[in-house]
Amino acid sequence: MNKKDLIWKLGYLAAGAAVFMLDQATKAWAIRRLRFRTDISVIDGFLNFSYAQNTGVAFSMFDGHGDAGRWALSVLAFVAASLVLYFFWKTPRSDDRILGALALLLAGIVGNVSDRVRLGFVVDFIDVQFGNWHYPTFNIADIAICTGAGLLILDMFLRKDRKPDEKNKEEQDGGGT
Repeated sequence: MNKKDLIWKLGYLAAGAAVFMLDQATKAWAIRRLRFRTDISVIDGFLNFSYAQNTGVAFSMFDGHGDAGRWALSVLAFVAASLVLYFFWKTPRSDDRILGALALLLAGIVGNVSDRVRLGFVVDFIDVQFGNWHYPTFNIADIAICTGAGLLILDMFLRKDRKPDEKNKEEQDGGGT
């Protein structure tokens, strides 16, 4: 890897580190401001800040498994972060969407696992609802994970579009109709 590519990749990691710091700062704010107080309505009937402790994974799945669950989920998150970091360094510098997605995934995974290791739970505080519909409470790390995963899924579809289909291939080979 040349120096220019390394600098670009370090830039992506720096952006991921900024997302991680934003996540940790907002969680610290939520603990101080919301933990023992009432919720804050940001947009009445739609967006609230409401403190929650999540000992499980997404949508509190696997909640209530105590220390064994906490450490099992932490180990799983460390493995996931290691794999993301491995693929990050293997990804070509020219693949910006993938690099950005992996940096976001890494920031989100590390943000949530650091809570789990330090506190025994993940701090969630963003609460969205619309009428009777209520989305599970989440945090900035969750947004980073979902955005990163969404970019990876988007890239899968866009990569398909970049490959020539069989008809174009036949025409290029001289065997078209």
